[in-house]
Amino acid sequence: MIYKRSSALFAEAQKVIPGGVNSPVRAFKAVGGDPIFVKEAKGAYLYDEDGNRLIDYINSWGPMILGHAHPSVVDAVVEKAKKGTSFGMPTEIETKIAELAVSMVPNIDKIRFVNSGTEACMSAVRLARGFTGKDKIIKFAGCYHGHSDSFLIQAGSGAVTFGSPNSPGVTPGTAKDTLLARYNDLANVEEIIKSNKGEIACIIIEPVAGNMGCIPPVKGFLEGLRQLCDHHGILLVFDEVMTGFRLAKGGVQELFGIAADIVTFGKVIGGGLPVGAFAAREEIMNYLAPIGPVYQAGTLSGNPLAMAAGLAMLTELNDHPEIFSSIHKKTEYLHQGMDKVLQESGVTYTINRLGSMISVHFAEDKVIDFESAAKGNNDTFKKFFHGMLDNGIYIAPSAFETWFITEALTYNDLDETIAAVAKVAKTL
Repeated sequence: MIYKRSSALFAEAQKVIPGGVNSPVRAFKAVGGDPIFVKEAKGAYLYDEDGNRLIDYINSWGPMILGHAHPSVVDAVVEKAKKGTSFGMPTEIETKIAELAVSMVPNIDKIRFVNSGTEACMSAVRLARGFTGKDKIIKFAGCYHGHSDSFLIQAGSGAVTFGSPNSPGVTPGTAKDTLLARYNDLANVEEIIKSNKGEIACIIIEPVAGNMGCIPPVKGFLEGLRQLCDHHGILLVFDEVMTGFRLAKGGVQELFGIAADIVTFGKVIGGGLPVGAFAAREEIMNYLAPIGPVYQAGTLSGNPLAMAAGLAMLTELNDHPEIFSSIHKKTEYLHQGMDKVLQESGVTYTINRLGSMISVHFAEDKVIDFESAAKGNNDTFKKFFHGMLDNGIYIAPSAFETWFITEALTYNDLDETIAAVAKVAKTL
């Protein structure tokens, strides 16, 4: 495929935007080459500035469960925009989507809307600290919760060492309150808790990881975290920015039957518009201003356009729960097809899947955490990415990102994708 126009646009963008992009992963730094500039999208397809049609497997990093430009979402946004785009005042639609979300998700009584998943996770941690009166948090290597200072921490040299900042601008003081654990390693978490007894406010986790590729929790891991939190008076925070309203109506809590204390949302809850939210039982949420001492605010929080898009999206998912089984079946079909052709090619690989999230790791061993994900052959992934792109398939431009399946994908699209995998695999 030819990407002359995209390359020209990227050159122009670099003159006025740092790196030419407004989010780093878009720059193709991990895979090489110039990013693709999108002109429009519809259903399961992207159409770039050079006129190429691409089957989309990132779907704006998850929210497009129904496909791009779904009529009910677009109509809701258009009609709402005609009445004004922002007021900085309460609107009825905020209550309507809050009521619907609370009815769909287990273990939450109240929800507050913000403008991004980063804001949601940042606010959830602040709320956990305020509610418990403790300062430290545990996060997991390879899990991403946005770019708030507390989350930009890399692993230390040992199981119980403090993390250290992995971005300039994050202070050592912030880093000392963030403890790094290994995903899917309950014993490691227990060791960290024992070494910081009575100091930990919360454990925050992607209950199904999506930012080191798709990595599901091993049996007993989430259950063990719940037990540890109960025993030590720690709040369990599920970052469901990716998984919420995608893996099930009630997210991972419903899927695995495990209660979190605080849940964060993004992506789907705004139908693709900038939005996030965090939710919990009433006694925790009532710690928020204006009725509690924990301050959190945002002029554009509950923006009517985002609320309209989110309400339309959640209504579709609530009224048509068969969508979840449909996209799970499509993901399973894709998994089986790719597995077959990759086996035949002799390429070293492993595929992880849960629900409508899936990823291909060019690694010999099972991928269960960040360490095992990092052992994947990145050179092979680069060739795979560009090979798929040349065949009209757009996957995440990073080996450490999950693919997202949309209901708009047809089985013909999946067959076309599997055929592309078979063709590209011969070149790896």
